[in-house]
Amino acid sequence: MLDPSTRTVMISGANRGIGRAVARRLHAAGYRVSVGGRSVDALDEAMSGLDADRVLTHHFDATDPATGAAWIAATVERFGSLDVLVNNAGILDEASLEDLTDDGLDAMWEVNVKAPLRLIQAALPHLRSCGSGRVVNVASLSGVRVAGTFAPGYAMTKHAVMALTEATKQAGWDDGIRAMSLCPGFVSTDMTSEFGIDQETMIDPDDLAELVATTIALPNTASVAQLNVACRLEPHL
Repeated sequence: MLDPSTRTVMISGANRGIGRAVARRLHAAGYRVSVGGRSVDALDEAMSGLDADRVLTHHFDATDPATGAAWIAATVERFGSLDVLVNNAGILDEASLEDLTDDGLDAMWEVNVKAPLRLIQAALPHLRSCGSGRVVNVASLSGVRVAGTFAPGYAMTKHAVMALTEATKQAGWDDGIRAMSLCPGFVSTDMTSEFGIDQETMIDPDDLAELVATTIALPNTASVAQLNVACRLEPHL
């Protein structure tokens, strides 16, 4: 297993939900944690109580490429390395196939696909140089299958995230980079609170954080390419 105390991880969208849970779990494991989001105040609140010497909060807007480059630069300047990138920030448009608009799809494409691509591109030199770089892209079971008529545009972008993960693995394999798509079903977060489903039956973000902590600590000889996590029976998975 890799030693967390020597490694730096960046997590986007860490002010709440999955990102917050991952950041706090990895900090508890000993990582140096750099979190990015639109509101630094919200990030500061989400990271409250943690060792400030091992935490950096930084502005990151998935629709503004310059903020991603600035966040990576600030992380490397502060901690001296970048070993793990967790692309968690994402948005959902629930429009049906008939109602999906260009604007709705473009917004999801920008945040869910292009922003992770840009961060990976900027992070690659650092991930390569450490010899054991890790990338976790938070996709969805919607990136593995399409659930009836639910949010087809979202599924389209998450399928693209799956392709991005595979491309990252292929590009960085010889330099020790391992990439994983984390594909959960319904997760108990703000995003799912209006779905009309009992959140007690959904995946707890802390459980996903535990899985991330385990997989990114595995050596180069134990690569997990895709992790499907369901909260209900998925007959086709």
